[in-house]
Amino acid sequence: MPSVWKRAVVKLSGEALMGPQTHGLHQPTLERIAADLASAARLGVEIAVVVGGGNFFRGIQGADKGIDRARADSIGMLATVMNGLALEHAVEKAGQSARALSAVPMPYVCQPYSRQAALNHLNKGRVTVLAGGTGNPFFTTDTGAALRGAELSCDVILKATQVDGVYTADPKKDPTATRYDTLSQDEAIEKRLEIMDTAAFALARENRIPIIVFSIQQPGAITAALEGKGRSTLVVP
Repeated sequence: MPSVWKRAVVKLSGEALMGPQTHGLHQPTLERIAADLASAARLGVEIAVVVGGGNFFRGIQGADKGIDRARADSIGMLATVMNGLALEHAVEKAGQSARALSAVPMPYVCQPYSRQAALNHLNKGRVTVLAGGTGNPFFTTDTGAALRGAELSCDVILKATQVDGVYTADPKKDPTATRYDTLSQDEAIEKRLEIMDTAAFALARENRIPIIVFSIQQPGAITAALEGKGRSTLVVP
């Protein structure tokens, strides 16, 4: 079944890359996700990936340890670049062309982010890994994903999580929680459902970009979400 989406941005947390470990990169998990991204690109979908850095360092955690927030967020942005480079290599090993771009310029390591460069790579079918967050402190990678989704005219944001969609309550705490198949963005606000942080959700809503919330824990999860298979929640404008 072909995907209905032409261009998608996948929001991938750093924690998703550490697998069962407490930190760092778990190679089998990295390779599984990279293979899934490569398969998604072979569907004909142009794939951008915004990757977090929480498996190495999260800015808000650094702030809790006494590092000022702006500096802590800068360290977190560097962590996303490490993940971006690892993901670029793993996607290429899976047989799909990839390119990592960083919003924090470091040209000896990877290409600096620009809208024109990212669009060029997407148009050539490369999985385009967007690291460095927004390049500014005080913004999460959720916000980075929504920003890049709008900036690159993406048709959908794929929010990869540890649960298979949006629930009426936390399913890990409330066994009676039920999953939504489809949800409007207005309903999500009214019911105070935490899908993305406030700034990210506002950007997606303003630019009328739908969000698919799905679990990244199973092989083929990204391609299944793009094809409308498997368990997920579609949050529509």
